[in-house]
Order: sequence, then C-alpha cells, then structure tokens
Amino acid sequence: MTSSWIRRGSWALGIAAAVAALGVAALPYVASNRIVRDRIAWEMSRWTGYRVTISGSPRIEVWPQLNAVLTQVSLSKWSDAERQPAIYAERVEVGLSAMAALRGEVRFSSTRLIRPTIKVERTASGLYLPPMPDGGSIGRAIETARAMVEAGAAEPDPAALPRDAIGSVEIRDGRIVTKVNGKDTEILTGVGARANWAAPGAPASLSASAIWRGENIAIDAATQKPLLLAAGGTAPLSFSVKAAPANLSFEGKAGLAANPFVEGDVKFQSPSLRRVMEWTGMRMANSTSISAVSISSRLLGDAERMKFENAQIALGGNPGTGALDLGYGEGGRPTLSGTLAFDTLDLGPFVSAFTPLANPSALSADDIDATLAGLLNLDLRLSAVKATAGNIPLTALAATIQVKDGLSVFDVSDAAAFGGNIQTGIRFDRTPGGTLAEIRLLASDINGAAFGSAVGMTRLMPTGKGTVSVILKGPGKSWNSVMENADGSISATFGPGALSGLDLAAFLKRNSEGGFFPLDDVANGSVPIDGAEFKASVAKGVVRIEKAQANQGASRLWLTGIMPYAGRGLALTGGISNQQPPAAASGGESAEAPAPAARQTQFFVGGSWTAPFISPIAGPGPN
Repeated sequence: MTSSWIRRGSWALGIAAAVAALGVAALPYVASNRIVRDRIAWEMSRWTGYRVTISGSPRIEVWPQLNAVLTQVSLSKWSDAERQPAIYAERVEVGLSAMAALRGEVRFSSTRLIRPTIKVERTASGLYLPPMPDGGSIGRAIETARAMVEAGAAEPDPAALPRDAIGSVEIRDGRIVTKVNGKDTEILTGVGARANWAAPGAPASLSASAIWRGENIAIDAATQKPLLLAAGGTAPLSFSVKAAPANLSFEGKAGLAANPFVEGDVKFQSPSLRRVMEWTGMRMANSTSISAVSISSRLLGDAERMKFENAQIALGGNPGTGALDLGYGEGGRPTLSGTLAFDTLDLGPFVSAFTPLANPSALSADDIDATLAGLLNLDLRLSAVKATAGNIPLTALAATIQVKDGLSVFDVSDAAAFGGNIQTGIRFDRTPGGTLAEIRLLASDINGAAFGSAVGMTRLMPTGKGTVSVILKGPGKSWNSVMENADGSISATFGPGALSGLDLAAFLKRNSEGGFFPLDDVANGSVPIDGAEFKASVAKGVVRIEKAQANQGASRLWLTGIMPYAGRGLALTGGISNQQPPAAASGGESAEAPAPAARQTQFFVGGSWTAPFISPIAGPGPN
C-alpha cells in the first residue's frame, strides 16, 4: 500500500515537472505569438492614450523574469495625422506576468524606457508638458475621479475606478526637448527617473535626476492620493529639488482645480543668489553680491497670489523675520510686497540686487536691467536695529524698496548715523528715452570727522557738527555714466571744530617759497575754525564750487573752481586772508566803514582728487 502511494506520488511529481518544463519552454512561443505581436503595443496604447508604434523586432526574455524587449518605440497622439512622436525610446523593456501571458493576457509589472526623447511644449500656464494623450486608462481614471469630485465627493470611490495595474515606470539616460525656432533644443539631459504607482487608487512617488544647464539636479515627490490630486481635489503633497546652486522643499497639501493652490511649509536655500540667477538664465549686474540666502515659511496661495507667513529669512548671514506677499498682475510680472525686520543688515549687498549704484567703486557697465528690478515689481519695508552701508554704521534703520513700471526707488526714510540723522534715496526711472537716475542725501546734525572718515573725505574736512545735502540727477545706467552726466547741487554747513589734514604754518611757508608742492607734504595737522560753509553746483558731471569757506576769527580760507568727475581732475583757486574788523563810529554806534586791506596768500590747486598739488599765485585775490 505504501509503495503504491509512493509510485503514484512520483508519477504526479513527474507529470507536474513535465508540465512546468513544457510551460517554460512554451513561454517564448506563446508570448511572441499571442502578446508581442501587436498586443503589447495595443495594451500600452490603451494604458497611456497614445498611439504606440513598435518599429523594431520584439524579443522575449524568460529568465530571470518574463520581459518583452521592444526597440524603436514611438508614442504619438491619435489626432496627429503626421504621427510626430511625443515620446520616442530606442528601447523599452516591459515586465510581464508569466501566468497572465500563458492565459493570453497582458499584465504589466514594470516598464523601463532606455534612452527616450520626450518632447514638451509650453502651455498657457507657462509649464512645459508633453502633448496630452487622447484618452487612455489613466486619462479615463482621472476624468472619472474629476466627475466625482465635482459632484461633491470628498475623494473618488475606488470601486468606480479602473483597476488596471500600473506598476513602476523607469527612465534611463533620457532627455527632454522642446522646439525653438523650428529645431529641437534640449532642456534636460541625462534624465533618470523611477515612478511607482501600483494602481489608480494607490499612493504614488517619483524620484528623478537630470542635468539642467550644466548642473545635476535631483527631484523627489510623493502623494498619498495622486488620482485625487490629478482630478482637482485636495491631497497631501511633498517634493524637493536639490542642486548645487539651490535647494527647495515643500511639505503640505495642494489642489489642482481650475484655480490651483498650495498650503504647507516651504524651504529655500542657496549659497549664492548670483549663482542661482545665472543658473536660471537671468542676467545679473556684477555689483550684485548677496551671498547665502535662505527662506523658511508657511506658504498659502493659488496661481494668482502666494503668502509667506512667519517667514524666517537670512540674507548674507543677516537673519530676519516678516511676512511677504507674491502676486501676479497683468503682463505676468510678479509683485513682491511685505515687511522684513532684521537685528543686523548689510545694505550694500541687499541694495545691489536692485540697483547697480550700490558699489560706486566698481568701474563697470552694469545697468538696472541686469538687477532683480528687471525681473519683478517690488514694495518692501525694511527695518533694522543695526545696519551698515559699506563702512557706514547705521542704527534704528527704516527703509523702503519699490520697483514698478520701470521705476526703481530705494529710500532710507530714517536712520541714526555719525551722531545725527541720515535720509537718503536712489531712484531710477526707465523711460523710452533712456534711464534717468537721481541720488539724494540729507545728513543732519552729524559729526563731520566721523562722516568724513566713513566716506573717505579726511582731507580738509570740518570736524564739527554740521549738515550735508546732495541732490544729483543724470541719465545713465551705471554709477560712472550717471556721475559723468549729472546735474544738481551740493551744500554743507559746519559749526566750530577744525579742518583736518592741513598744517597751516607749513602750508604758508611752502607757498611763500614758490614752486609747486604736493598737498600731502603739509597734511600732518589741523586748523581750528569757527565754522565752514560749502556750496557747489553740478552740471554735466562738473562740480563748480561757488563757495567753500572756513572762518577763524577775522581770518578765512576759501576755494573756488571746478572739479570734473570724468578724469577726477582739479582746477581750483584758493586763498588765506587775515582781515581786521572795521573801527567803531563816534557815539558808540557802529557804522559801515571800508575794510582795511587784507593780508592774503593765494594759490592754485591742480592735480587729481587723490593727489592734489599746490602752486603759489602772486598778487592780490578776492576777499
């Protein structure tokens, strides 16, 4: 009895092994005849909604798993009579279910596209997408889900959705191109991606890498409800984009209805704003020097307006907080508005992002169109406990930056500096006739010595308390072009103090000896004064000194002449006079009387702004 059961079992095992061997042996024949021959192309078309054409001879691989290897595969829209491929792959490997294949069915477990070319077009929303297919299982699932959402369902009913298995889709060594002037132009190269979406009702994820404008980028995205998201409903979404120039991440929820929206936490970080702008193809002025930038904020908004709430911002190592609003008006130019508060702020790099005048020492042809002002409208209010503008320290800063319709304005409405108060502004007005710049400065009750040291005017600078006013206007797009063509005025008044950088006794001695000499030779000293006054007009970049006078009792030191900005030359006449006051009239009342002749030393100042020289002038001069 026992041996009989053993013999029967052996026969059963042998028959099962034979059937299995025959099945394996039959797989290539069955697959090649019942599936590959048009069936896979038909199934891919039914799944994607594209017309699928396989030009190469298919091949079936059985081990280690059942794969169909297809070559020269094109996917085009059914409505395209010319059958221009939206996707073309040199090779497509399709993983198949072996048992389904024996039943004459096609069930994809995976799809791998080798060296595909994906063609995209710019849509009305500004995104680059491939031509949308005509139907397909995925498209029908999205339409079904959209109808449910529009009917009021919180999310699509899984029972009413297609149950097609999608599996994983992988891309290797792909590229994405678009038409530019009739020619295919690469947007992304070296594309590698893997998307996992088991079925329409299942979660989905994407991991991708590519090369964009010479930089490697990595993209990760995931959602628990991809079909709800595609149908216009609200679904959780996370994604990140990582590259050497910048990193961006989002965690929250999104909706892709007629008016798409997002709500969640967003983070952006870049080691260099300049590098980001250059990488994205936006021209930047050479003076733009903002280094590291980071933003962390709660993001809420739709396609027309984004709000950054509780924003934590760091600009070049200067941390700040505030709220920002990004809107899109007519013409598609974004408008950024809001308020930012800093403990410390370096204004130079910040302002350089919006105006090329932030670095006057840079002899460049940078223009306002090469700054962020050429990219967006702006209305920002800034405040800082402490700030610096170059080497100028400021406290209690209140400032605004405004950019709109070709007008760019940076204003410091209030700041404490040099023991007094500073108000200043830079304004660019771009008109069809050219760019007009305006620079204004009002420094009130400041310490002259501190002001002169900060702006590099240590020679013959009054050290007492005073007020300085500068108003300049001129055409041009760079600091040099504006200053070489500027019109305006410069004025200053100072109280008791001293003139720095002048040894008066040594000056008079050298001037009396004749011959010219550098002003640096007599610069080791200072001259006490009761006050000083300066007035000058500026025309076409030439400073014409109308009055430059310092008084000490009955003595005065004066200068007149011109100082052109171009070439930085000097052509000045000066003098030092000592005049006695008029005698008192009889009866104790003062009366007008001719002043006695003044003892006066005259001289000529030539050379350059940085290296002036003195040459004596013989004869009397103006009093």
